[in-house]
Amino acid sequence: MNTSQTVKSTQEQAVASWIDHLNHLRFDELVNNLTQQDTNLEGALEALGKLKEFVSNPANILGNDLTKHGEIAEHVHVNVSNARNVVEGLNAEYTFNGVGRLAPEDYLRNGTPIQAKFYSSTGNTLDAVKSHFDKYPEFIENGGKYQIPKDYYDAFQKFVVMSPEEGGKLTNDEGRRLYVAVQKFINDSGIDPKDIEPTVANYSDVQQGTVNDTIKNEQQSIEETDQKRRTQFYDESKPTLHEGLKVTIASSAIEGGMTFCLGVYRKLKSGKKIYDFTADDWKDLGIDTLKGSGKGAVRGAVVYTMTNFTKTPAPIASAMVTASFGVISQARLLQNGQITPEEFIYNSEVVCLDVAVSAVASMMGQILIPVPILGAIIGNAAGMFMYNIAKDHLSKQDQKLIEEFNADLHKHNEMLIVDYMNYIAILEDELNKFNSLTDLAFDEDINTSFTGSISLAIHSGCSEEDLLHNEEDIDAYFLT
Repeated sequence: MNTSQTVKSTQEQAVASWIDHLNHLRFDELVNNLTQQDTNLEGALEALGKLKEFVSNPANILGNDLTKHGEIAEHVHVNVSNARNVVEGLNAEYTFNGVGRLAPEDYLRNGTPIQAKFYSSTGNTLDAVKSHFDKYPEFIENGGKYQIPKDYYDAFQKFVVMSPEEGGKLTNDEGRRLYVAVQKFINDSGIDPKDIEPTVANYSDVQQGTVNDTIKNEQQSIEETDQKRRTQFYDESKPTLHEGLKVTIASSAIEGGMTFCLGVYRKLKSGKKIYDFTADDWKDLGIDTLKGSGKGAVRGAVVYTMTNFTKTPAPIASAMVTASFGVISQARLLQNGQITPEEFIYNSEVVCLDVAVSAVASMMGQILIPVPILGAIIGNAAGMFMYNIAKDHLSKQDQKLIEEFNADLHKHNEMLIVDYMNYIAILEDELNKFNSLTDLAFDEDINTSFTGSISLAIHSGCSEEDLLHNEEDIDAYFLT
């Protein structure tokens, strides 16, 4: 193998390493996204936890049993809105910080004052909004907004845009009353409908008897959103046809360009000057470049596919492509009668040995020099030069010793593979046991979970003497 062949081998492994690097970038992004999503979910559940804590102490909530829902509604909106934002990776917008309990505003949204009104009907709620505005006429001027129950807001918007003709055709008494109330509010209050917004909850969702169900449903929704985001991150990390095409085109261009440069180098080395190149020289270079581009396209597509769908290391995948090209080339020579069957076998063995050395050297380079692509380049170049020296200068006896050593190494690897598979089987068995014990430890049935917790603790290495096995042990531990 001459210098140009070593350079070409290094280029091929560099392309493979680059493809492998792209795969690792996608994986690293997936890990980073999932890690950040862990933080997002934790923050969202923390916001809902604050809401749970607030509603669990009715004595600390303003108002009587008929009006406590007003302050409950404020906390539902603030914490649920924040939880929904945080689980999506956004910033929490709402806060009670800096707001007095009897201030004109109930809470802030990114600094914007918000006053929430939750009364027993849409009309009464709009009256409450008007009363507040009459008391604090500068509230909207200072950037403030009003928020009302989501279901009330939907009805409000419906009648805001309704024409007098449509309003006059309403046959439902309640609908007519609400239409009149909304139109009167618009005409008398001086409040632009754009300054009224919906909260995240309906009126019925924030009552003392229903708010816990509201929180439970919201937590389930948050967890579903979290899972959707994780699935999205996973889908985005998968190999795609678009990326595969980009890799194929880039690999084709790189290998075609390298083939052209090496072709020019060989002609210059033969003594020709570039200005002496004939039409046939340029034709040869063009044909070789097209062949190189084709091989590069195949290499890019195959390496991308094998590294992503068969988990084959990139150096091995590239080596397999090179070996396939080499053996096919020798097969054509055999079919054309240019070489004998013995020469075909020998030449094919040499080709495969060459690419095997290239692959192993590249992998060693990546391990010793953990810099993407650079390690493969240095490793391949160093390995191929060492291989050339060995092929050219080692005695037959030395080569025989190396062959025997490789044979022993192959047998040893086969033994290691068997041991490895045995260990994997043992590990899977232990993991299955652990998962089964974990399911029992967190079973909804308290007796099952108690017994399962003891079994899980013993399996995890806890001393059985330190565990509480029954009620007597529990009483003795806590009452002694």
